[in-house]
Formats: sequence, C-alpha cells, structure tokens
Amino acid sequence: MGKGLPKRSEDYSQWYNELVKKADLAEHSAVRGCMVIKPYGFSIWEKMQAALDKMFKDTGHANAYFPLFVPKSYLSKEAAHVEGFAKECAVVTHYRLKNAEDGSGVVVDPEARLEEELIVRPTSETVIWNTYKNWIQSYRDLPLLLNQWANVVRWEMRTRLFLRTAEFLWQEGHTAHATRQEAIEETIQMLNVYAEFAEKHMAMPVYKGVKSESERFPGAVDTYCIEALMQDGKALQSGTSHFLGQNFAKAFDVKFADKDGKLEHVWGTSWGVSTRLMGALIMAHSDDDGLVLPPKLAPIQVVIVPIFKSAEQLEAIRGVVNNLEAELKALGISVKFDDRDTNTPGWKFAEYELKGVPVRMAIGPRDLENGTIEVARRDTKAKEVVNVSDVVQKVQQLLEDIQQNIYNKAFDFRESMTNKVDTYEEFKSVLDEKGGFILAHWDGTAETEEKIKEDSKATIRCIPIDAPEEEGKCVYSGKPSSRRVLFARAY
Repeated sequence: MGKGLPKRSEDYSQWYNELVKKADLAEHSAVRGCMVIKPYGFSIWEKMQAALDKMFKDTGHANAYFPLFVPKSYLSKEAAHVEGFAKECAVVTHYRLKNAEDGSGVVVDPEARLEEELIVRPTSETVIWNTYKNWIQSYRDLPLLLNQWANVVRWEMRTRLFLRTAEFLWQEGHTAHATRQEAIEETIQMLNVYAEFAEKHMAMPVYKGVKSESERFPGAVDTYCIEALMQDGKALQSGTSHFLGQNFAKAFDVKFADKDGKLEHVWGTSWGVSTRLMGALIMAHSDDDGLVLPPKLAPIQVVIVPIFKSAEQLEAIRGVVNNLEAELKALGISVKFDDRDTNTPGWKFAEYELKGVPVRMAIGPRDLENGTIEVARRDTKAKEVVNVSDVVQKVQQLLEDIQQNIYNKAFDFRESMTNKVDTYEEFKSVLDEKGGFILAHWDGTAETEEKIKEDSKATIRCIPIDAPEEEGKCVYSGKPSSRRVLFARAY
C-alpha cells in the first residue's frame, strides 16, 4: 500500500520533509519561513503543552502573558543579549498604511513612523524584566515564578518545518529569586522537568548537561540543556534552562529589600522548549512507513477499522464496537471508529500507519461470529487475534508496552551511537563513518572548540552533568583535560 515516502537510509532530509506533509502535521505557508501547523500536528502539540503545563504548575509556576512587541531600547540594556539576537530581529517601524495615489494598492504611510521602533519578540527577557521592576519591592514578593505560552520570531533564512522556522510556538519561563542558590536550584529543577518530559512522554532519551561558553544563551551565566539523538546520527538540542545570575536584574534595576531592609538585585532564570520538539518526536522514532507516536502523545491512541460489505454487517460490527469504545474512553484512552465507506480497509490501514496511531483494531463478519478482534501495534507491526472480552485489558497493557518499547529502542540506538574517542583521527573517522555522540577530552578553550567546529562541523553539545572526573588529553590540542565532553554534528 504505502504512501510513497522516501527511505530514511536513502534521503533522511527528504523523508522528514515528506513525512511532515503527508502525515498532515504542517506545511509551508505563503509567508516565507513560516509554517501552518495543521490540526493533526497541532493536536500532538496540545498534548505536549498539556503535559508540560501540568509539570510547570506542579513545580509552583503560574502562567501569564506579556506583549509581542519589545521597544528597541530595551534590547540595548543587556549587551550580550542584544548582540546574540541582533541579526534575527524583525522590526516594526510604522503603524499605518494608506492607498497609493496612483491606485496601485496600499503603501506604508511615511507620516506614521513610530518614534521608537518595536522588535517582534525573539524572546521575552527584556520586556518581562522591565515589568518585574514594578512587581518586586521586598523579599515577600519572591520568588516570582512565571511562564508564558507564546509565539516568537527569529528571522531565519534557511527553514525546515518544526526544526527551524521564522515564527515558532514555545513556552518561556522567567523567574526571580532572593538568592543565587535558589536561582541555580530552579534552573536545574526545570532542566530535570524537561528531561522527564522527553523521556516519559516523548519516549526520547536525553543527555543533560551545561553548554560551553560559546554555546550559552546570550545574557546567561550558565545554560543547561537536554540533547537528544536523531536516527540520522545528528544531535538535536531539545530544551534549555538558563541561570541568568543578576545580569537582567542589573540591566533593568530590579531590586528587593531583604529581611534587614538592605537593597539587593534579584537572581534570575529563564527556560524554554518549542515546537522544535515536534521535529524531535518525528526524527527520533518514525520509520519508512510513517510516524511512530508514543501513546502518551498520540491524538488517537486506538483506531478501529470495520471490514464490511453491507449496511447490516456494519450495524452488527457497530453494536460490538460501541461498547468497546465506551469502555476504552472511560479509561481515558482516545479511540476513533473509522466507519467511512469512501475508503477501503487497506487504504485506512496505510493511513493510520502513516499517522503513527499506536494500536489498530480490525473487525469483520468472521470476527463477529468468533467473538474476536484483530489487534495490531504500530511500533513492531505485530498482530494478534484477541477475544472481545479481553480486548480492553489487552489495549491498556499494549499502550504501556508500546510507550516503553519506543523508549527502549531509542535508548539502545543512542547507546550504540555514543563512542569514547582519544585521538583526533578517531574523532573524525567516527563522525564521518558513523555519526552520533562522541565523548572526548577538550582543553576548555574557545579557540580549540572553534577549530574543531570549523574542521569537523561538530560542536560541543554539552558538558554532561554526570561526567566523571577523568584525567586525559584534549583530542585536538593534547593539553590536559579533567573530563570528557559530548560532541556531535547537530541540527
């Protein structure tokens, strides 16, 4: 049957692009660099949002909303921040259009120039810290733990659906604390929230670590990240959590009176994940037949396809299916009964395989006689015939098994693609022949990091949090190093 996807082994990039479109996740829009997220794609994002939102609230955060526009002067207050984002900013200069005198359509009204240009937010630190200045006076106002779900714009020339678009959806947490220690604890807590979400919901194993100085978020003291491996052997940064120190508090003069009445600058964090996670989900698990979705994020967890030749047969099947559907839904399992007569069962099987539905059931006249139903799982393609009386329990167990199996498969793949190397020759040959993650010694200098990047296209993804102390020599310079860091070519 198939839906004509290219093979991953032949053209991974083409396979990805085609899958995003054919599975109805997203498409390019009329606006260059921006995408339309289609209902099926958005329903996966909504499941991600719901799970993350609960985790944020369970750790004491509340949602708020801040403006889309940032006055240009705000961006100049934190030097590293503006330098980091300057090349990606979309700028609003006018606030009115008018009809052209020659009748050729509308033109920008030159009289309507803004006194101060507005930047479409690439991220919201500046506008939020400017607001926090009015909200924080004393230690009683701390900690301030906020998150916002929003869209941001970072002007990109080379775009790929979900992975890199000029406008994307995300959440950004912004918190203020009385002490350095509290802010660091918050940064690490949110990193752990992201890692737990990636592993438990997305079924995607991640390395947790700290970014090298050159890969840090502009304006942060430290950036923590989670890094995942895609099936083509490239890494994907899947979430970041930043310890901002007092940088933004000083830039926007955010101070609080401590218990002794002494004025101090607050300590800050920010953290975010975006619709890039959709790209990660697709590339970590899917196969040549389409999406493979972990049950926890699948919009449809179970699809039931009736096989019938007459209206009477369909009605008899519906009698069995209605009860099943009600029982599964009562357990919180999402079910679709596809009784359309416009497509054949074979077409439907291929369609739901392409869309990554974890469990597919088929039921025809012979099953009705036998009191059975055919159950197939998407991850391994295994099928079995189950008694209707046992099917609800079977499906519950299957969804758990599939979630775990998808994770195990990705974990085993990552382990097989993580290599320790000690020489630069080996470093380059592993990268070229195999890809994946490389654990190697690095001398800690930006100069060496830059040379490796120029020469091999590999970057330091992170310094793993649990990297053991280990004396060694930098693979590139031969200078001493005290622990291995994680290198990879990345998206």
